[in-house]
Amino acid sequence: MRNYDIPALRKQDIAHHLPAQANYKLIQDLGGSRIITRAEGSTIWDGEGHAILDGMAGLWCVDVGYGREELAKVAYEQMLELPYYNSFFRTATVPAVELATKIAGLLGGELQHVFFNSSGSESNDTVFRLVRHYWTLKGKPERQVFISRRNAYHGSTVAGASLGGMAFMHAQGGLPIPGIEHVMQPYQFGEGFGEDAEAFGQRAADEIEARILSVGPDKVAAFIGEPVQGAGGVIIPPPGYWARVEAICRKYGILLVSDEVITGFGRLGKWFGFQRFGYTPDIVSMAKGLSSGYLPISATGVSHEIVETLRASNDDFVHGYTYSGHPVAAAVALRNLEIIEREKLVDRVAGDIGPHFARALKSLDDHPLVGETRSCGLLGAVEIVSAKGTNQRFTGKEGAAGPVVRDACIAGGLMVRAIRDTIVMCPPFVITHDEVDRMIAIIRAALDESAAVLAKMHAPDHVEVETLG
Repeated sequence: MRNYDIPALRKQDIAHHLPAQANYKLIQDLGGSRIITRAEGSTIWDGEGHAILDGMAGLWCVDVGYGREELAKVAYEQMLELPYYNSFFRTATVPAVELATKIAGLLGGELQHVFFNSSGSESNDTVFRLVRHYWTLKGKPERQVFISRRNAYHGSTVAGASLGGMAFMHAQGGLPIPGIEHVMQPYQFGEGFGEDAEAFGQRAADEIEARILSVGPDKVAAFIGEPVQGAGGVIIPPPGYWARVEAICRKYGILLVSDEVITGFGRLGKWFGFQRFGYTPDIVSMAKGLSSGYLPISATGVSHEIVETLRASNDDFVHGYTYSGHPVAAAVALRNLEIIEREKLVDRVAGDIGPHFARALKSLDDHPLVGETRSCGLLGAVEIVSAKGTNQRFTGKEGAAGPVVRDACIAGGLMVRAIRDTIVMCPPFVITHDEVDRMIAIIRAALDESAAVLAKMHAPDHVEVETLG
C-alpha cells in the first residue's frame, strides 16, 4: 500500500484538476476533493483512511467489485502483445472481434453487430449519427427527430446531453440541439402519485404516441429510453409501459433504442434490461458494466437490418473514435464478462442478492421521512418526504433534503448518491448479505440524524439555500 501526501494532493486538486460535474467554488471552499486511494471488494478507502462501503459501484459500473487481479493481468498481457491499434482503414484487433462476438451472443436475436466506443456518452453519439444516417440511406432523410423523456440521462456530450432530459444540463451551452423532443417520464411517485400503476404507465406511454403525431410520424427517427432511468432517480416503469412503448414504435415504423449504459450486463437480473422488461430494441447502447469500470469502453449493438442497409449503400459510415475497440480495454471487458458468467453473478442478482437487497430496502418504509422505497435487481431508491403518506418535499421544492441525507450516509461510511430528494444505490454484484444489511442500517441512521436538520429547514422562517446534489 502506497503512502500519499493527501494535503498536498488536495491542494494540487484545487490548483490543477477539474473533476467531472462539479461545483468548483464548493470544492475550493472544502479544501479540495475527497481523495480515494484504494479499494477491495465492495469497499473504497479515502486518503484519511476512512473505509466507505461503495453503494454506487463507482459510478454505476464496478459490477465484479474492486481488486480483481485477473483483470489487471489480462491488461498487462495484452499491453505486451498489442497495446494499441485502431479500427480505421479496414483493420481490427483480436480482442475487439472476440468481444463483439461475445456481446452479440448475449444480445441475441437480430442484434448481431457491435460498434465500439469509450464511454456511454460516445455510445449514444453513435446512436444519434447512425439512426439519422440510416433513415437517409432508406430514402427518408426527413426522419431526423428523436423522442426522449424529461429527466432521462444519455450522456454529457452535446448530443448525449441533448438526448437526455436534464433541464439543468440544457441550461448550459444552448442545449438541446434541434430535432429532439422530450415527453413525460414513467415516474409514478413524482408524476402519478396515487394513480393506478398500469393506468399511469399507459398514460406515460401514450404521451409518446401523442408527440409522434404532433411532430409528424414521417419526421420521427427513433425513441430512446433507459429500461430503468438511473441518473433520473432509479425510476422503474410501471407494468405494461415498455410493451406499450414498443407497440407504438412498431405502429409508426420508428426505431426503438434501449440505453443500457447502466442496466446492461446483469444489473437488473438479466443480461440486459430489455430482456427483463420483454421488449425488442433495434439498437442498444451499453458501457459501464461491460468492463466493470476497469478500463474505458462502451459498445453500440445494432440490428441486422440496419447493418444490411449500411452495406447496401456501399459507402463509408464516416464515424468513429481513436479508441474504438481499444485492444486492451476489449481484452479486459471480455475477461470481465467471463468472470460474470463463471461466478453466475447475473443469476445471483436475480435470485439471491437482488431479492435480499429488495427486502432490506423495504424495511425502511416505516421511517417517517421515507415516502417510498423501490428496487429492480441491484438498483434501489429511497424517496425523502416532509409528510408521511405523501410525496411532499421539504421547503416545497425538490433537492433540499437529498444532499443532507446523502452527506450523513457518507459520514456514516456508505457512499450513495442524492438525485434531488431521492437517495439512490447501485452496489457491486459481489456485495454480501451482511454488507447490504449494513448499507440499510447506515441509511436508517442517516435518516434519523437528518430529521432535526430537515425539520428546521422546513420551518416557516427558514431561508432556503439551493443545493446541487
